Amino acid sequence: MKQYLQSGIVGFSLTVVALLMPVNGIAQSIGSDKNTLPDIGVVASEALTVDKEMLIGDAIMRQMRGQAPIIDDPILSEYIQDLGNRLVLQAENTKFPFEFFVINNSAMNAFAFYGGHVGVHSGIITSADSESELASVLAHEVTHVTQRHLARRALSQQRSSPLQIASMLGSILLAAANPEAGMAALQTSSAISQQMTIDYTRSNEQEADRIGIDILYNAGFDPRAAATFFGKMAEEYRLRSRPPERLLTHPLTEKRIADARSRMARYPEVRLPPSLTFHLAKARLLARYQFDPDYALEHYMAVNEQGNYLVKEAARYGLAIALLANDKAAQAQEINNELLKRDPNNLFYIDLATDILIALNQPQTAVEMLEKEIFNKPRNSVVVLNLANTYLTMKQYSKTIELLRDYLLVKPHDQLAYSLLSEAYKSEKSYKGMHQSKAELLALYGAYPNAIDELQHAYNYTGDDHLEKQRIRARIQQLRDAEEKLRNF
Repeated sequence: MKQYLQSGIVGFSLTVVALLMPVNGIAQSIGSDKNTLPDIGVVASEALTVDKEMLIGDAIMRQMRGQAPIIDDPILSEYIQDLGNRLVLQAENTKFPFEFFVINNSAMNAFAFYGGHVGVHSGIITSADSESELASVLAHEVTHVTQRHLARRALSQQRSSPLQIASMLGSILLAAANPEAGMAALQTSSAISQQMTIDYTRSNEQEADRIGIDILYNAGFDPRAAATFFGKMAEEYRLRSRPPERLLTHPLTEKRIADARSRMARYPEVRLPPSLTFHLAKARLLARYQFDPDYALEHYMAVNEQGNYLVKEAARYGLAIALLANDKAAQAQEINNELLKRDPNNLFYIDLATDILIALNQPQTAVEMLEKEIFNKPRNSVVVLNLANTYLTMKQYSKTIELLRDYLLVKPHDQLAYSLLSEAYKSEKSYKGMHQSKAELLALYGAYPNAIDELQHAYNYTGDDHLEKQRIRARIQQLRDAEEKLRNF
């Protein structure tokens, strides 16, 4: 799907880590040393309960949705969430669902914060040579969450209220993303003097390394990838005058690299074939988000001509994306049809096929393809949002609205869905629905006063529908309660 939401801030450079419950160490099957790990879950909960962590994490995530360059691309979002979930399944005592997302930033960095939110820069994905390397970074961040490092930090700063902590962390993230606006936010929240208190300690990193590698192995990935990615970051450091962003908050000493390599000897060798989905995701990020269209085309033409690729399908897919971006839709379709013929259920190819058909002014063909897919995947975000966008292109506003309203019942935090829904209502001249969907989108950004304003506008279009008036008044009260709950926390 070519249409996507993305905020305008340049990117993040500061990692924020958070944690929830303790995870055991190396699996018993390869020699457990779990009894040597600190039992920190109960201690950390004295400072912040799980409910408080979730509230703070939700507040920060709403702030980031509105001001950070999150890539709201359904196929990439599904990929990183699925990969993260495979790792979370191997962690112990997790009390809430994790949310993984991609930041449009070429720096090699990743971060996590309260409530199981894990962000990874696109630069991590495009720098990784294998899915195991990417998974090693996510496993490290998952471990920071499950070990509750931020909660433990909060325990040592009892004088700070949860809301002050949320304000501080949110401001630090924004300062890293947008220096001018972020520094103003830092000064407002009195966070400058506390910025360094969230940097990783050596013990934090040792825990995350040890337990993260265990999670990585138990999830079926190559544990050696952690050491190889450490080496990659260290090499980048040697070639630059300033350390890579990840090394500023994840200190990478020679001892850490040596420890990771020596730990590898405790694991059986894991040989994995290249992951097609990983290489497709990497190609999509490079061709659509990291490279300019002209350079993307030049790059992928050279890659394909020289055979300089690990996975041919990913190289062809990257070239098809680049061709489409350069208004060569027919050529892009020829390549993508070849890929679809060999792998007709691959959502990367189906997503691109939709964009190509719309560009070729053949939306009805796209609808026929997607309606077949939705029969088997009725709640899949890639299929639903592509179909909704295609309906919208065809000016079938009622179908768009019906599809998205049903989808949002199970995916209530999908920004792109609300954006498409608002556009459909506007095109249909249904201004009540337009203002209501805008209100929900603003609420996802934490902009509660603006969301309430939109609902009040929607109220003016209800006419004599007293039931709808009551619904809107109830929703306004819910938003006021949410805002008040944060203010008084």
